[in-house]
Amino acid sequence: MTVVPSTRRSKWNLISKRLKRDKWLYLLITPGLLYFLVFKYAPMWGILLAFKNYQPFLGFMKSDWVGLDHFNMFFQNIEFGMLLRNTLVLSLYSLVFSFPAPILLALLLNEVRISWYKRSIQTLVYVPHFISMVIVASLTYILLTTEGGTINEFIYQLTGEKISFLTDPEWFRPLIIIQTIWKECGWGTVIFLAALAGVDVEQYEAAIMDGANRWKQTWHITLPSIRSTIVILLILRMGNVLDNGFEQIFLMMNALNREVAEVFDTYVYTVGITQGAFSYSTAVGLFKAVIGVTLVLGSNWLAKKFGQAGLY
Repeated sequence: MTVVPSTRRSKWNLISKRLKRDKWLYLLITPGLLYFLVFKYAPMWGILLAFKNYQPFLGFMKSDWVGLDHFNMFFQNIEFGMLLRNTLVLSLYSLVFSFPAPILLALLLNEVRISWYKRSIQTLVYVPHFISMVIVASLTYILLTTEGGTINEFIYQLTGEKISFLTDPEWFRPLIIIQTIWKECGWGTVIFLAALAGVDVEQYEAAIMDGANRWKQTWHITLPSIRSTIVILLILRMGNVLDNGFEQIFLMMNALNREVAEVFDTYVYTVGITQGAFSYSTAVGLFKAVIGVTLVLGSNWLAKKFGQAGLY
């Protein structure tokens, strides 16, 4: 008969007691756990598709193993440079403009002392988050099209000329960033307002006694108090550097701005769905995922080097 060491037995007893004590809490997390198991972890088996020459009539298991051929083909593709440049530039714009926007909005809302006015502003800036990107693209078209667009008609009345916002490649990236800020900025403030609610009020009172104005209070008290939240969200954002959002880019892209609009997300759709290159598109998606994980781990390591808590 196998004898279980006392330390192992005590460990299992402790786990059993915790499971009995907190059984309802563990039951509460079951739906979320099942979601990640079914929709996040189980599909990872499909990663093998990137290393096979998948043929539907042969099936997944009988398709030929080709190793890294699809990755080599992707890196040697003449469009790889364009895709990488467009994706990184859009991500850089997003980090510079879209990421700080919720922080600035939360700081501004935090200064509002009239409660009903503050709640009204919060509601107004939250609403766009619940609007479909299809509607956002449609509104953009209605406002900016040269064929009767509201803003273009106003510009025409002032200058006598119309601007091709929707087809000019130089306007594509600014439009994407403006759409993103308008749609997601208000929702992003939820996290930062929650973090600001935890700032000790006594620190502000002490700063006032020392003669600090509102700007100095924000710089020396408010921002340091929410620094950890900012760092964690920045680390998570780094994992999406190669993710620009398929739906938004696809809806705003056309034949005239494709040279700056085509990114990895739309490329995967084009070669994978419309052209049927399932293995090749899986390789492209896996490349994105590996880069994302690497950036998250690197950002987390760098954050710890600078004394921040990081993700783990």
